[in-house]
Amino acid sequence: MVSHPPPPRSMPAQDKAALDEAEGSARTMTYGVGLVAGAIALILMCLLCARIVF
Repeated sequence: MVSHPPPPRSMPAQDKAALDEAEGSARTMTYGVGLVAGAIALILMCLLCARIVF
């Protein structure tokens, strides 16, 4: 006896404009976090190098 599953349901339509807006805001957030992390890393490196030199 072979079981035949029902066919898959159709997917709902995607809101392309909302997806683009969400991706844009996520990209902005990612760049912001990256800039803050880079600035902190740069400050720490300067402090460490200054401590070694002086």
